[in-house]
Amino acid sequence: MSRRRYVATGVPGGYRVWDNRGRRWWGELYELCPDRLLDELNGAADPGRITALLKHYRALRR
Repeated sequence: MSRRRYVATGVPGGYRVWDNRGRRWWGELYELCPDRLLDELNGAADPGRITALLKHYRALRR
């Protein structure tokens, strides 16, 4: 099994997504672990699906 490019890391206040290739944080702070978003980023990476998932997780913060 290869190393995953995007991984969720627990930080104070929630979760951040770490980009192993770019060696930087990706996206925003999420209160809940964005498992479906990570699966999409590491899998098919469909831009429309990623956008929908970003909107979904952003709505959960409100």
